[in-house]
Amino acid sequence: MRVLHTSDWHLGRSFHGVDILDHHRAFIDWLVGYVETEGVELVVVAGDVYDRAVPSLASVAVWEDAVVRLTRTCPVLVTSGNHDSPTRLGFAGELLANAGLHLRTQLSTIADPLLVTGIDGVTVAVYGLPYLEPDLHREELDADRSHTGVLKAAMDRVRDDLAVREGVRSLVAAHAFITGGGHSVVSDSERDLRVGGIGDAPAAVFDGIDYVALGHLHGAQAVADPGVRYSGSPIAFSFSEQTHVKSVTVLDIPAQGPITITLVPTPVPRSLITLTGTLESILDDPATASYADHWVRVRLTDARRPDDPMGRLRALLPHTVELTFEREAPAAVIAVDANGVPVTDPLAIAEAFVEHVSSTPPDDIERQLLREAVERVRIGGVST
Repeated sequence: MRVLHTSDWHLGRSFHGVDILDHHRAFIDWLVGYVETEGVELVVVAGDVYDRAVPSLASVAVWEDAVVRLTRTCPVLVTSGNHDSPTRLGFAGELLANAGLHLRTQLSTIADPLLVTGIDGVTVAVYGLPYLEPDLHREELDADRSHTGVLKAAMDRVRDDLAVREGVRSLVAAHAFITGGGHSVVSDSERDLRVGGIGDAPAAVFDGIDYVALGHLHGAQAVADPGVRYSGSPIAFSFSEQTHVKSVTVLDIPAQGPITITLVPTPVPRSLITLTGTLESILDDPATASYADHWVRVRLTDARRPDDPMGRLRALLPHTVELTFEREAPAAVIAVDANGVPVTDPLAIAEAFVEHVSSTPPDDIERQLLREAVERVRIGGVST
């Protein structure tokens, strides 16, 4: 049986203030085509469909278009993430299930699997765990106030149900920060889930499940075991994801034995690049023009801030969205006389201050302005 695992669409999110719904639409067009042509028999979306609990009308329209088209080919199971409103995302869940859209946004459905049988006769019991906020769900689950506690309690319910089902493979979709023995690849675009200083839970809470389809981390990665995976987001939402290869995860699940896992790259609507150097060196570099269609982050190392750097950059790189100044911190500058003795002359102190903050001594024009300012203060009798 073939299953496609994706997550973290974050419909409605912008990239540094720029609307990217067209990028989402392009991904959905590709996804629908892949599902139709590659024999996908179930699509699992593991949370964070939307970027906000109250999504925009345009975001809802994009989601509606996606699920209408996907469910023409196969069923779709969706869990709510920490960005989603469970109530809004789960609206009319029972009715939509009749159309092939299976929403898992409430505790009452965590032990209610979707049973899907593939054309090869393999049946998979698919359980969906919504994002479980410890402070909201621990009492109903009779669990400790921790992510580990609520997930363990939820999985106890799943295992109780699975124990009475024979001859089925198991899949759990969940939205959480799950860690294993290695280092998790995190991104700036992910919301912190910490409760009491702890935001993660161990992969061991899912022991005994054939495959765990995770959402929350935006980089595709396995957690401790190849069968516990984050699909990652299908498009990038921050420059911390510049090195990510965005993908969906495709599973071929046999009746017994190992699951074949394939990462299928998704289209890249706009690549990311970070350029570092002085403004003139970046603008004069022949390679710079090749980044005209990229999202661009620029780190300027000029000793003094150049005039209109963003305007000059965008004339060549129209999708420059982030600009920072990262020159080396200047050493402390002290105004001294010819013998190295600190001076109290206001003009000398002002000139030393300009050199300290700009890394270069004041030029003739700046020196004249400083002199006039000091003289005005002196004449006015203002004490400093």
